[in-house]
Amino acid sequence: MTTTPVKKKAQTALVPYSRRTQLPALTPGDLGSLDAYIRAANRAPVLTAEQEQDLARRMRDHNDVEAAQELIISHLRLVISVARGYLGYGLSHSDLIQEGNIGLMKAVRHFDPDKGVRLMTFAVHWIRSEIQEYIVRNSHMVKLATTHAQRKLFFNLRQMKPTDSALTATEAQGIAEKLNVKPSEVLEMERRLSGPDTSLNAPVDPNGDSQVTQEDLLASPGDEPPEILEKADQLNLEQVGLRQAIARLDPRSRRIIEARWLHENEKGEAKAVSLATLASEFGISIERVRQLEKQALGKLRGFLAKDAGA
Repeated sequence: MTTTPVKKKAQTALVPYSRRTQLPALTPGDLGSLDAYIRAANRAPVLTAEQEQDLARRMRDHNDVEAAQELIISHLRLVISVARGYLGYGLSHSDLIQEGNIGLMKAVRHFDPDKGVRLMTFAVHWIRSEIQEYIVRNSHMVKLATTHAQRKLFFNLRQMKPTDSALTATEAQGIAEKLNVKPSEVLEMERRLSGPDTSLNAPVDPNGDSQVTQEDLLASPGDEPPEILEKADQLNLEQVGLRQAIARLDPRSRRIIEARWLHENEKGEAKAVSLATLASEFGISIERVRQLEKQALGKLRGFLAKDAGA
């Protein structure tokens, strides 16, 4: 008697993305534009729960770098979505994505597949935290939020406002109760967030012929001749020492420091070259340029400290 063999259910092999599709780069600058980066990230396959757990265990138990990369690549679209919610703070979407990717990498490193939680749920906190820290460090409103309660208010006030109009006393009271802050703090934060920036280079009288700017009206405590001469001598020594220290860096590090900290535009105004531009120039990632800049600054501090103690 001949029996028909039972067909076993085919199992989908966990093939690395590099064999299935082109891996999107980790930063928008690597692909030349934000739109190209978003399209590449959206093409990355979505992992099933079983694939995600298998990759996470390979990374945790065997320090599998390729598994970690696949987890990161599959969640880049999550970073893009979260970063989009922070576009109202004066920073570019690509920079927010870059910082969010750092949060994603931290989340992947701390993810425990045995907890029964999907990586997406776990990673959102890390992504938001890294983006918020970046905003607080770099936004023109950097000094607005110092305490935990103020930061919570800073990042939630826009979403909690019922309309785009100014808050009423009742609305401010309701938001204050939800965030455990004072109504006066809610109104003050709203005033700061909605107030326009004032340039110190703006003329005092925009409608007049005077060239006096807001900066000219600032008082200076060191306008006496002895203080001016002392400061000039000190500045000259610092500039000479800095030039000598920069000259001791390797060519690539020197180029990065000069481009990021000493670059001027055609008008003679200080304007740093972007990380993306330098990454394209050297054929490396934005994150690698950031690392080289940090290392070069550390070397400069060491050179200057050593020279000062000599």
